[in-house]
Amino acid sequence: MKAMIFAAGRGERMRPLTDTMPKPLLKVRGRPLIEWHIVNLVRAGITEIVINHSHLGHMLEEYLGDGSRFGAQIRYSAEPEPLETAGGIAKARHLLGEEPFLAISGDIYCPHFDFEQVKDVLHDKDVLGNTYDKDKRDAAWIWLTKNPWHNPKGDFGLNMYSVSNDGEPKWNFGNIGVYRMEMFDGIEPGQHAGLGKLIRAYADKGQVGGEIYEGEWVNVGTVKQLEELNAVMNA
Repeated sequence: MKAMIFAAGRGERMRPLTDTMPKPLLKVRGRPLIEWHIVNLVRAGITEIVINHSHLGHMLEEYLGDGSRFGAQIRYSAEPEPLETAGGIAKARHLLGEEPFLAISGDIYCPHFDFEQVKDVLHDKDVLGNTYDKDKRDAAWIWLTKNPWHNPKGDFGLNMYSVSNDGEPKWNFGNIGVYRMEMFDGIEPGQHAGLGKLIRAYADKGQVGGEIYEGEWVNVGTVKQLEELNAVMNA
């Protein structure tokens, strides 16, 4: 399985830090945010990684290189301007291939997430070995978290392992998911498109599975959050 790390955002709320450094390179507890993901992906045997970038993207390439020092193979998808999440996937499709892939935001901190679990969440066959109907199988599997302060109303409901748009209670989308590439057939390379709308469309068809992640998870969106995370290390 390949993985894509989203790293093209401008990080407006993190200014002035992001005026001179891409947000995924900001350090949390001694290590850049994006490096936490790379190390944990490699630990789980996921070594082929695609990273999209835009703002100060050259700094990401200079720091991470080809990934060999982490035991990874990193390829880059440069965007002249950020294309949003689904748009970024569509542009990087030639690097990701056509098999199900993992996608994760480069600005979240989840140091204990076990990426081993992502490898077999999208099954093509049932327990008897019968192939699922393409229109009935899951097109995506996402991880949800408790609602953070910046998203108190949440995003999705969850009934057993089925994600819905109208279920209660609502959980926060953790920006970690596995997707079938066919979801992005309608998006042209270079087109702006968000992932949330796509997930909702497939959830309406009953084709999105998911589960709750209860480990440490922080969407690092403000300088204060970054300082609080690092204060633990410096205490």
